[in-house]
Amino acid sequence: MGYQHSNWLEYEMLKWKEEKYGNMELNEYQKKAKSYAIYPESYRITYPALGLAGEAGEIANKVKKLIRDDYAKEDYEQKKIDIAFEIGDVLWYCATLAQDLGVSLSVIAAQNLDKLEDRKQRNAIQGDGDNR
Repeated sequence: MGYQHSNWLEYEMLKWKEEKYGNMELNEYQKKAKSYAIYPESYRITYPALGLAGEAGEIANKVKKLIRDDYAKEDYEQKKIDIAFEIGDVLWYCATLAQDLGVSLSVIAAQNLDKLEDRKQRNAIQGDGDNR
């Protein structure tokens, strides 16, 4: 496989992904994800944007419960898996929203890395606002 695995969850998920989908890239995922978009054409952009907000809220709620339950060890690994599945839902909405905007996920990812590198170079990673 060639990957360094920091934990069993990462290892198991990567093993499953490689067996089922091989080395799938972001743009390939984006194209496949769009085939599951069943919302009306008149709600392009709006529908996935609202779904993204909802799914992000679900992740926040699950993380909140981890804190509330003081990271209870008996359920901790399952809760991490549950959060990972929610991140998958967020990714679907991101992919679909990007598709509706006419932009590939790989371009968005590259632009984001450039923005973060610029902020790092200017020692502006911390703080508020898009234009820091």
